[in-house]
Amino acid sequence: MTRRRWSRAVRRWAAAIVCLCVGSVAALAQDYPSRPVTLIVPFPAGGGVDVVGRVVAEKLSAMLGQQVIIDNRGGAAGVIGTRVAAKAAADGYTLVMTTTGTVAVNPSLYVNPGYDPLKDFTPVGLISSTPIVLMAHPSSRVQSLAELIATARKEPGKLDVGTPPAGTSSHLAAELLKAEAGIDFTIVTYKGTGPLTTDLLGGHVPLALNVLAPAMSNLQSGHLRALAVAAPARSSLFPDVPTATEAGLPGFEAVLHYGILAPAGTPRPIIERLNRELRTLIGSAEVKARIASDGGDPLPSTPEEFGADIARESAKWSALIRKLGLRVE
Repeated sequence: MTRRRWSRAVRRWAAAIVCLCVGSVAALAQDYPSRPVTLIVPFPAGGGVDVVGRVVAEKLSAMLGQQVIIDNRGGAAGVIGTRVAAKAAADGYTLVMTTTGTVAVNPSLYVNPGYDPLKDFTPVGLISSTPIVLMAHPSSRVQSLAELIATARKEPGKLDVGTPPAGTSSHLAAELLKAEAGIDFTIVTYKGTGPLTTDLLGGHVPLALNVLAPAMSNLQSGHLRALAVAAPARSSLFPDVPTATEAGLPGFEAVLHYGILAPAGTPRPIIERLNRELRTLIGSAEVKARIASDGGDPLPSTPEEFGADIARESAKWSALIRKLGLRVE
């Protein structure tokens, strides 16, 4: 066989293999899903991530024609469950709920998280966002973000601000606030959002940076006051509360984004099907109401937009973690 004929033969074989692979992927996507899908929630049942995950699983089950089963794999701030998902088969039958913490904070915070969100996963889409909120007991002498900044500059280290445990998004938001405003105050960490809210209600700590869900009813009743949301836009749940930019600190943002990832290598047609169904269910009035009850706003996206969000948030929080020297074994 001449070199030219050999080259033509190789090209034909390669084209045939490509067609076979494309056909196999298309057939796989057309049949998907043919059995139940597992959605790993890397946090215990009952928390904010679990609530959103169950809403999504319920609606996706109906839309896909197969049950979407929640698998709670809590531990290490979401590291354990996310690590399990990273090692799952890339066939669309294992998905994982994510937060800004699991994809943008943990990979820098933990010495060996066991996964790289940009290499080990394929984004499916974002679901919702919930801002970190500066909130206060009504008796606090500080009743605005501007007053907090002014007081902290006048009395460095003397003002107490409560947050959930070190390394959480709310705790890092407090550190980011100190860094961006050039101020110093004492961060008082709690074991969780619940104990923090309880102490804030009791006036044991005058201020807190926390997510909305655990304090929602008390903020709505006036037992607590929301002073500013660390988001690019006001919360639909508290439209009268200014953003941090409006309240005197331009550019200060700390927002939790919830989304869904699939293991890297999951066929593109399956990702597109899941993203299409996810965007549809997020747009429904019922799901919007369920997201709002957890303190969030809907945030539909394309897979590419979700990937860009992960990269952007990772760069932001990893820089702060390195600056603070925060590392967890």
